[in-house]
Amino acid sequence: MVCGVKFCGGCNPRYERGDALEMIRRYFSGRIDFRHAEEGVVYDLLLVIGGCSSCCASHCQYETKGDRVIMWDQSHIEEVIDRIETIISDQRR
Repeated sequence: MVCGVKFCGGCNPRYERGDALEMIRRYFSGRIDFRHAEEGVVYDLLLVIGGCSSCCASHCQYETKGDRVIMWDQSHIEEVIDRIETIISDQRR
C-alpha cells in the first residue's frame, strides 16, 4: 500500500509535523510506503498533515483510490493510526 503525504506550508505549526509522520511511519513499517504526495500519481491513501487547527493544506490536486486522512494536531496520531488500520482492514475484505 502506498500513502501520499501532504504537509501544510508550516506558517503556524503547533507541533513537529515531521515527527508525527515518523511515528505513524514506524507504526506501519513494512506495511505502508509513505511518500511525499505528487500530482499525477494515484495513491492508495492520502495523509494530510496540517500544523494548526486551520489545516489549510490544499489536497484536492492529489489522486487517491481510497480515503483521505487529515490531521492538524499531535494528539491526532492515535486516531490517524486507528483510521488507517480500519482502511487497511476494509481493503482486505
